[in-house]
Amino acid sequence: MKFGVNTFIWSGEYDARVQTMLPAITKGGFDGVEVPLFRPSQFPAAQIRKDTQAFGLSCTVCSVLVRGLSLIDDDPQVRRQTVQHLRESILAASEAGASIVAGPLYCPVGYLPGRRRTRDEWKRAVEGYRQIADDLARNNVILAIEPLNRFETFFLNTAADAAALCDEIAHPNVGILFDTFHANIEEKDIAQGYRTVGKHLKHVHTCENDRGIPGSGHVEWSAVFQALRELNYDGWLTIESFGFAIGDLSAAAAIWRDIERTPDSIAFEGVKFIREKYRK
Repeated sequence: MKFGVNTFIWSGEYDARVQTMLPAITKGGFDGVEVPLFRPSQFPAAQIRKDTQAFGLSCTVCSVLVRGLSLIDDDPQVRRQTVQHLRESILAASEAGASIVAGPLYCPVGYLPGRRRTRDEWKRAVEGYRQIADDLARNNVILAIEPLNRFETFFLNTAADAAALCDEIAHPNVGILFDTFHANIEEKDIAQGYRTVGKHLKHVHTCENDRGIPGSGHVEWSAVFQALRELNYDGWLTIESFGFAIGDLSAAAAIWRDIERTPDSIAFEGVKFIREKYRK
């Protein structure tokens, strides 16, 4: 098992604030960092590879589709642009040394049209992911599609729907990122959600129900880890949270207060808890 931390805890981008944290991240017991990729042309892939290698850290990538991009849009030109964007993102992630690109890469977060998704939108997503499958395989990158809670997307909310989507895509380099924060809202039983995802599970976000320190809330961690053991999951367990006052990112994550004493405590106290739970 590998233990990671998302750098959104410190910054909305890979910058000097994150770079200065890398020694502490290594010392704190993490095996790697998860860094954001929004626009491939602005992604410092070479610097990330250099910095992570210098501190003995591995790297994964988290990503969302910025406004104007969508795999499910009615406009075929928008869909073509989105496929090209994803191809460029896969290449950029590979150049940074990342083997996983994870996130809700179907439409922009917060796009809520006031209706249920359509069958046409579903088919467009399947088609779009199939178009980038060869790019994923060629660059040895896994795409981990993330279902989000109902307040952030209308398209993909549950473990069952995420598994069904991957069943239709039917490619070994496409799977699911399953996040305990979102599952806490959408699943009747978080651990059972992991079992539902099953063979498609490629990445795990170990987040508390309020985005605070893992172990400080009501996520049923023992049951979650039992499910992961049953699945023989041995990938990343990554803590994702967000800084308390870093502008647009804090606003997008609806962080309106100090959810813990410091953002650092979410990472460094959280990894101690996650490691201990994994050992047990």
